[in-house]
Amino acid sequence: MAKELPACPVEITMGLIGDKWKVLIIRDLLTGTKRFGELKKSLNGITQKVLTNNLREMESSGLVNRKVYAEVPPRVEYSLTETGWSLKPILDSMVVWGNNYREKQK
Repeated sequence: MAKELPACPVEITMGLIGDKWKVLIIRDLLTGTKRFGELKKSLNGITQKVLTNNLREMESSGLVNRKVYAEVPPRVEYSLTETGWSLKPILDSMVVWGNNYREKQK
């Protein structure tokens, strides 16, 4: 049974990526597939538990693919789904806005 979504599209988007870490995970995955350790290293201050929970939520909502390789030690890679990639224009806009804000603060 599908989860009922809010009527407001902004609320839907915020529900999916309105967390600091999720936006930064997407930012990192926009450059390509990453392993768990690579993500953890690039996200200063995130705990293993929080990263795991965010990746699980993003996988559940269809933003991230998780691929497990049958190796010893096990290797797990994360990448964006087509839906995850569709968030690129939003992050691009955030980059432009953030740069403009930083310039105004000088």
